[in-house]
Amino acid sequence: MIERTVLCSIGHITLPRRYYSCSICKAKAIPLDQWAGLSDRHVTEHARRMLTLAGMNQSFDKAAKTLSELSHITVSDDTIERVCQEEGLRAAEWVEASPQAARCFAEASGQAELYTDGLMINTTDGWREMRLSVLAKREPGASAEVSEWNKRLLEEPTARLALCAIAPANVVGSSWPRLCKQGGVDVDTPLSVIADGARWIWDQVATRFKTQPMQWVVDIYHVSEHLHSCGKSMFGEGPAARDWGDRLRDRLLEVQGPRFITELQQEIQRSTDEAHRTAMTKLARYLTENRDSLWYADRLKAGLPIGSGLIEGACKNTPGARLKLNSARWRIPRAERIGALRCLDYSRQWDAYWQSRAA
Repeated sequence: MIERTVLCSIGHITLPRRYYSCSICKAKAIPLDQWAGLSDRHVTEHARRMLTLAGMNQSFDKAAKTLSELSHITVSDDTIERVCQEEGLRAAEWVEASPQAARCFAEASGQAELYTDGLMINTTDGWREMRLSVLAKREPGASAEVSEWNKRLLEEPTARLALCAIAPANVVGSSWPRLCKQGGVDVDTPLSVIADGARWIWDQVATRFKTQPMQWVVDIYHVSEHLHSCGKSMFGEGPAARDWGDRLRDRLLEVQGPRFITELQQEIQRSTDEAHRTAMTKLARYLTENRDSLWYADRLKAGLPIGSGLIEGACKNTPGARLKLNSARWRIPRAERIGALRCLDYSRQWDAYWQSRAA
């Protein structure tokens, strides 16, 4: 019989437990620990959930203070960090392999959308880009006119699956087919890919989804930035540049990519101002690279999104809200594990994950 202190949801308690050791094979066992699911840290499953929840939302030292205030659990920030790291690794593996996560997404209604973007994280190897990928489902909204493009309300996603990694583009791209397969989005399922104009995204999409029926959509706000930047190059700062950019954005929304590019090229040929021709040529080059991703009027009519607000908000509020705290500097694997916990919560799989641990 031995006594050990265990951390549970009401604090530390000391319990006597029977300890067995085989004189032949030297194996050792504490059946009560095995039954209760205690790890080497002697923390119960429910206490691990509390420590993880606190540590994934606040700095570890603040998490320790919060737990002390709310539940009178006295625990060090080092213990919270270690538990979060362990659960982050398990959560990442669970999301990719769990039939529960896949079933929740597959059973949700709506059309499939894939988003991806990145945010810079301060690591011990310098500032590195963490790339976040989100597979979502959403019911189409009401049909909208071009004039309503920034006033309409889209339906909320019915399901989401998120992954993040500090990794090269090809590694991130290789995760997208696995994410789609996990969510029941097979090669015959229509998929919208919505992102900014970063070349790595579209190169990876072309590589990973060669046969799947797809719609590529460059975020309208990023395109608008290019239009207005061109206007500033031509007219300088002021209302003339803004009016020019607004007018061209509205025209692009109405006639869509290929026709708009043709009209812009005609405008370049008519222009006698060399600076204007240079600015518009640069804009035409950018739009031509994305000509198959500018079908905005069709998507507005179908009630589908034309902006990447979902992924921009997710980057800021999912990994960013925890990993970009003041003075935070991360080892890359540790940042990814905290990101995995944030993605687990964003994917609405938090309860399912802990229930699977208790099963």
